[in-house]
Parts: sequence; structure tokens; C-alpha cells
Amino acid sequence: MTRIIAGRAGSLPLEVPTEGTRPTSDRVRESLFGALESADALVGAAVCDLYAGSGALGLEALSRGAASAELVEKSPGAAAAAQRNAMRVLKTLDGGVRARVHCMTVQAYLASARGPFDLVFLDPPYNLGETELTNALAAAAALLATEGIIVVERARRSPEPDWRTAGLHALRARAYGDTTLWWGQTHAEGRDGS
Repeated sequence: MTRIIAGRAGSLPLEVPTEGTRPTSDRVRESLFGALESADALVGAAVCDLYAGSGALGLEALSRGAASAELVEKSPGAAAAAQRNAMRVLKTLDGGVRARVHCMTVQAYLASARGPFDLVFLDPPYNLGETELTNALAAAAALLATEGIIVVERARRSPEPDWRTAGLHALRARAYGDTTLWWGQTHAEGRDGS
């Protein structure tokens, strides 16, 4: 069973789509969100969860203090599950936070989205091609706030994301079994590092 791990909606169960998604394990989410809290990257954050599936990453961020979450999922069944999960989480929270589900491709969403986002989760299917990943990463990076963070979740055997093409710098990488989380960040002084 997938659930919200901690925060104001902690222990709330989440509906997981029956097919077409690969939920992030509780162990990986717990480590990820512990690190994000240590980096003070959650409270008041505007979050975008790309390839959202059940919405677990974006909704966990809301539970732990983020102000808003945009959940992007192209599968109608998964987007419907994410919408139901979002409604349950929002009922648990004390108002003032917002979650919206967008049933569309990541490319279509990023072409029309308005940032800035403080935190972006990019958790594509493991079989997503490197060119598609780099394109999504660059488009998402253009919507980041100054010192915004993108977390990319991929198979451990996948190459590191192309941060330079996206105008970002690598922040950290952690492996958990077959999963690796890579963090990238915008430069405080500007995208070109100057």
C-alpha cells in the first residue's frame, strides 16, 4: 500500500493506478523528503510533479508544507487516481494549499506552464529515451525559480541527466536499490553561472 509518509496528511493511503505507472517506494520517498526538509526546500514551495502517476511525490510535498502542487500525468486512469488522491489530501490539510491535476503529456504541459517552481519532480518511465528526458529537463529548468531544485528519478543503470544542456548544475546523487535520485539546481547568480 502506498501512503503519505509524514507531515499533516501522514499515513493517509493513496490510490495507485493498476497499470502504466511505477510508484516511488516508501523507502525512497522517505529518504528524498528527509533530504528536502534538511535543505529547507519544502515549506511554502511551489511544486511540479511530472509523470505524476498517483501524485505521491507532489502530495507528499504538500503534506510537508509546500504551498502548491501541479500534478502532470498523461494516462487518464492514473490522472483520475491522482485527482482522487489530491482531494483526500487537501481535505486533511488546513486550506491555503492547492493541488491541480493536468491530464496531458509532460511536453504539452511544459510548453504552456507558468512558473516559477521551487521544486520539480521528474520521475519518467524507466524506458523514456535520453533525448526526451533531456528535452523535458530543459523545459522544466526554464520554469525554475532562482536556486530551484529538480529531482530526477531513474533506473540505477541510466546515465546522469544532462544538467549543462538544461542550464543547471548537479547537486547530489543517491542510489537506492535499482533507483537513483539525481538533484540539479539553478545557479543563484543566473543560468549561465556568471
